[in-house]
Amino acid sequence: MSIFEYNGSALVAMVGKNCFAIASDRRLGVQLQTIATDFNRVCKIHDKLYVGLSGLATDAQTLYQRLVFRHKLYQLREERDMKPETFASLVSALLYEKRFGPYFCQPVIAGLGDDDVPFICTMDCIGAKELAKDFVVSGTASESLYGVCESMYKPNMEPDELFETVSQALLASVDRDCLSGWGGYVLLVTPTEVQERILKGRMD
Repeated sequence: MSIFEYNGSALVAMVGKNCFAIASDRRLGVQLQTIATDFNRVCKIHDKLYVGLSGLATDAQTLYQRLVFRHKLYQLREERDMKPETFASLVSALLYEKRFGPYFCQPVIAGLGDDDVPFICTMDCIGAKELAKDFVVSGTASESLYGVCESMYKPNMEPDELFETVSQALLASVDRDCLSGWGGYVLLVTPTEVQERILKGRMD
């Protein structure tokens, strides 16, 4: 078993009309044994920027602490929040720095940039970025997430439709992966508000 599959995870970020959604499953396991069913993989950097960390849970928590530290230093120096594109470059550099003993994480970054244009991107454990205009996926359920998102995504969705699409995509995908699941967690971010919702899924 790959070290990326040790804890199991499913992450997806999807773009709508001046909004985005980022969703994850809630299972924390050790291979096939479930340890917790309320584990949060989506972390806040600031009000319009979030990062989801799939992969090894211990490395995800360490990496998140380092990212918060770097962002706070940036806020002190620049007196403003970081743009999503800048943050993606920061994460990429931080991961590449440790390329000979990497953090076993595959981050998904989602944020609202200038003029509330949504930005999403994912990268591998050494910081090679993959930018997208529609959706990005990560984790052990990524293959089934790709298939479902390809068929369900359409451009310029309103927030309510985007929430419905990303929720259905996540729930349908984790049912086809035994290492992720136990419900879902969805963040829907618009220029004016952030909605946080917990999804009930199959509990097996």
